[in-house]
Amino acid sequence: MIERILCQEKELALIIRRSYHKDGIEFFTPGTYSQQVGYMNRPSGYVIPPHVHNAVPREVQYTKEVLFIRSGRVRVDFYSEATDYLESTILEAGDVILLAYGGHGFEMLESTEIIEVKQGPYAGDHDKTRFDPIPADQVKLKSDTP
Repeated sequence: MIERILCQEKELALIIRRSYHKDGIEFFTPGTYSQQVGYMNRPSGYVIPPHVHNAVPREVQYTKEVLFIRSGRVRVDFYSEATDYLESTILEAGDVILLAYGGHGFEMLESTEIIEVKQGPYAGDHDKTRFDPIPADQVKLKSDTP
């Protein structure tokens, strides 16, 4: 299953649930995203020809992160660009999330292993603005929202 978290028609996040399956290849991100996420399911013997990637100048203005949940469970809290809390969802082992825009925070609901992929080079304190999380008693899980 594919889920998209939106705020005023802007995609904040794309979630690829571990149950997602289809034959062939599908890219879920538009070509304008600086981080591309796709899915491939190829049969035994399928060949992807060897290739190299060409040097193509690109300008990246916003960091997009892809998280692979290897084990455990984590709650992801989504915020607007203005840091207003929107909603939360739970990710489990095998889920993948692309964090494209807006803000986000995390709470590990059990011991969790995550692999993170994002653009570099890392800009240190210039890379993000931190703010206070939503109080636990105000969390709205996506399944609880209308």
